[in-house]
Amino acid sequence: MSDIRYYKGKYKVKVLTKSQGYWIVEALEEFQDIFHGEEVNVAVGARRIAAPNLLLKRKSLPPPPKEHAYELKMEKRLKRLIAEGEHKQN
Repeated sequence: MSDIRYYKGKYKVKVLTKSQGYWIVEALEEFQDIFHGEEVNVAVGARRIAAPNLLLKRKSLPPPPKEHAYELKMEKRLKRLIAEGEHKQN
């Protein structure tokens, strides 16, 4: 089996075996992971046991951070005031 997946949506891994609860994967690129509260460096070719819900088919980017609602409201108000000021000058 040579199914390519992305561990946590970021790191490319190859699925070696699938079982009911966990899959065995091999790292295709170097990355850092957290194991029992400690950061662990995972080398290329290292094998790990991973939960299937952490292995995604496509590489995904985290969603962009949302601005605070107050900041968005103030930005809209400022744009409106600038537009009104330009309209009065003309």
